[in-house]
Amino acid sequence: MLSTLSSLQPRQLLTQILNFALVLSTAFMLWKGLSVATDSPSPIVVVLSGSMEPAFQRGDLLFLWNRGQNTQIGEIVVYNVRGKDIPIVHRVVRRYGGRSVLSAYLHSAVEDRPALLANIRDGRDSPLKLLTKGDNNLADDTELYAKGQDYLERSKDIIGSVVGYVPFVGYVTILLSEHPWLKTVLLGLMGIMVVLQRE
Repeated sequence: MLSTLSSLQPRQLLTQILNFALVLSTAFMLWKGLSVATDSPSPIVVVLSGSMEPAFQRGDLLFLWNRGQNTQIGEIVVYNVRGKDIPIVHRVVRRYGGRSVLSAYLHSAVEDRPALLANIRDGRDSPLKLLTKGDNNLADDTELYAKGQDYLERSKDIIGSVVGYVPFVGYVTILLSEHPWLKTVLLGLMGIMVVLQRE
């Protein structure tokens, strides 16, 4: 293998390295394009636990959409807990707020109306707050939320709503995260294959 690598001309070696860089940058651009199209920082996620069984199994690949901000009860969402970077896939079981300030004003008590009137003048709406729960869990997610957080704010905490999935395809990702040395081996093999491939 090293003899093949040393037999390459400098120009051929540079071409192969640039081809490898092109493959990596194309993958990155596709990911960023999907992020912009779906309005989600992570448009594709993998189910890491069994908390949503039987709806989703560990290793299922989920496709997210974050363009509609009016999340309903029963909708499956993916969120990040503040201060942690692990996406959680759970179902919305309760929602608070999210209606327009004018609607809140019309349905409010008389003593609350001056504050709501100020919100109407400022053009502010009541933020949508969500409570989630895993289908396979006994209790809601309040214990999973950040300290002092009793609900998720739709505009801040939700990564996206699930719009589709492919079963078990994400197991590769789970293996790579549970065994970090596999990542190094896989990237090394890909790099060697690209560099040694002749055109």
